[in-house]
Amino acid sequence: MPDTRVKAICFYLPQYHPISENDEWWGRGFTEWRNVTKAKPLFPGHYQPHLPADLGFYDLRLPEVREAQAELAHQHGIHGFCYYHYWFNGRRILERPFNEVLASGKPDLPFCLCWANENWTRVWDGGERNVLLEQYYSHEDDLAHIRSLIPAFMDSRYIRIDGKPLFLVYRTELLPDPEKTASIWQEEAKKAGLPGLYLVRVENFIKDIDPSSIGFDAAVEFAPDSSKAGKTLFRGDITNLLVKLNMLPAVFRDSRVYSYPATVQGMLSKPEPRYRWFRCVSPMWDNSARRSVNANIFIGATPSIYKQWLSKTVARTRQRHAGDEQIVFINAWNEWAEGCHLEPDQKWGRAYLEATRDALAAPTKAATSSTAQPNAPSHFTRFYWRVSESLSKIRTVIVALLWHFKHRLPPQ
Repeated sequence: MPDTRVKAICFYLPQYHPISENDEWWGRGFTEWRNVTKAKPLFPGHYQPHLPADLGFYDLRLPEVREAQAELAHQHGIHGFCYYHYWFNGRRILERPFNEVLASGKPDLPFCLCWANENWTRVWDGGERNVLLEQYYSHEDDLAHIRSLIPAFMDSRYIRIDGKPLFLVYRTELLPDPEKTASIWQEEAKKAGLPGLYLVRVENFIKDIDPSSIGFDAAVEFAPDSSKAGKTLFRGDITNLLVKLNMLPAVFRDSRVYSYPATVQGMLSKPEPRYRWFRCVSPMWDNSARRSVNANIFIGATPSIYKQWLSKTVARTRQRHAGDEQIVFINAWNEWAEGCHLEPDQKWGRAYLEATRDALAAPTKAATSSTAQPNAPSHFTRFYWRVSESLSKIRTVIVALLWHFKHRLPPQ
């Protein structure tokens, strides 16, 4: 009987230990926790800061922390971590946690790598301005890069698809000749005794590229996708006027506030491309801890809605894929400064982990007992989410206005 279990892989950020580069750029002792703890709520009901619960403000240099993370993931049905990997022309950044995982053989949790091949910038956007560390590409560097990764690919814990190590690239569109890069990587992997690599491009910025056209095997959507989030909330001339009159917080003008339920609906309704394509879900998102302006804030996220999203994604994956390709990605395990984490926090505890476990453990017959497409929310669900979204918007505006008038009453 074929294995119909869908395996969940969580994106994993290693920026929870000090490094000399961050000391220079951001101040001595900087880690991601500094961004997390300085966050403040920007409007009434805004959930910030996100503060850790079970694991505390950990340091990834400690093997006990990495073991505790893996144990927590394993207990809740998560197959493995996809560690972000930083390579700048032979220069590695934030490499210590993964290097120690590789060298020690612990924790015993499957893993893969995603090359985050963006520039490092002062505004955390991977762009071309305020660059701290820049990417330069060459085929000589492609060869050096892939040779450096062979020991990781050979590890028995490394996640493979049809025997090939799974390797993701965050932005293939930045590679001058991605097809040539892929060819160099495949050839070198085979020289090392591997059957090849299973290459996946991440669809975050540029979508609708058939991965086979650039020598890749598949693509993975990146969640949340703001292009599927519906209208930006609280935008327009009236909002701008209320902000100018100091009657609404400036975040509604300076950043983008979206509805999480509407985003879930939009992402579940995406048409499926013809090429190999893996789905991705996200428990929540709010990167205002990193960015004071131009942040993306998704409101209305709950473990229940997230569980529905993941459940439908799992069912669709069972229908669409077989064997080792029955995987879904979760963004993310520990992106705390982007308000995007499965790790327990002080508001929700382990609720998101428990929702993940329950969604992954749903009976397989749910995917085949009905001819209805499992990727679309029901009419009742869509109606309920729309009503909830509207009430949330109204409540946010009323509370903001009441707060404004309360704080501007003359002293008694």
